[in-house]
Amino acid sequence: MVRQTLLLTLAGIVVGLAGTAALTRYVKGMLFGLSPLDPATLVGVSVMFGLVAALASFLPTRRATRIDPLTALRYE
Repeated sequence: MVRQTLLLTLAGIVVGLAGTAALTRYVKGMLFGLSPLDPATLVGVSVMFGLVAALASFLPTRRATRIDPLTALRYE
């Protein structure tokens, strides 16, 4: 479950970085003292999104693995 979430997150980050590269011409005028393709900013934001997605998928998955499957089936 966590692996699937992280694969989707990675795909989203790649699409977002491609979109960022494609739209640099439009955002260039709004950035002061920063280049549109600043590597530190792009890497930092990508890592932060990845960590948030990993945590958001890990916590529910860990909780779900603690439930006894027989109990879950009887509940339904």
